[in-house]
Amino acid sequence: MKNKYWFIVLLFYACSSNYSPKPMEYFRIDFPAKEYKQFDSLCPYSFQYPVYGKITKGLGEQDKNPYWINIEFPVFKATLYISYFDLNNNLPKLLEDCRSLAYKHDIKADAIHEVLYNDSANNIYGMVYEIKGNAASPLQFYLTDSTHHFLRGSLYFDVKPNKDSLAPVIDFLQKDAKHLIETLRWK
Repeated sequence: MKNKYWFIVLLFYACSSNYSPKPMEYFRIDFPAKEYKQFDSLCPYSFQYPVYGKITKGLGEQDKNPYWINIEFPVFKATLYISYFDLNNNLPKLLEDCRSLAYKHDIKADAIHEVLYNDSANNIYGMVYEIKGNAASPLQFYLTDSTHHFLRGSLYFDVKPNKDSLAPVIDFLQKDAKHLIETLRWK
C-alpha cells in the first residue's frame, strides 16, 4: 500500500513538468593553428598552403591538364580544387566559364558576393566569389596575369551543405584560400 502511494505521487510529479524540445547539437570543431608551407613544383605557379592540407593530383586527363591539383582537408571533409590553363586568346571564355560555374550555385545560395583582387606588383588580377547559403561550393575564385596564366579555384565539402554547421569551417578555410591567393606567384 505504501509503495502504491509513492508510485502515484511520483507519477503526478513526473507528469506536471512541461516538455520543451532541445535544439539539435553539432560537434565541436577544434581548429589547428594557422601555419603554411610553400608549394613550389614544376607547375607554372607557386603559393603557400596550410600544413593541414594535403596536395594531390587533380582529376581529368593528366596529359591535357598536368598542372591541376587538389588541396584536401581530410579533417574538415573539404577539398580546394585548383585548375590551371595557359592563355591562348581564350581569356574571355575562361572568365565567362568561371562566372557561370559560380552562378550555377545561385539556386541554393542566399547571396553571391564578387570581390575583385588586384596585385599589380606581382601581375595578378582576379575575382573571388563568396557564395552564402546552402550552396555546394562556398568559395570560388580565378587569378590571371591576362597574358599567359589563368588559375581557378573552388572549395567543396564532401558532406551535405548546411550553412549553420559549416559556417565556422567555411570561415576558417576562406582565410586559408585568401592566404593562398595573396602568396600566389607566376613562374
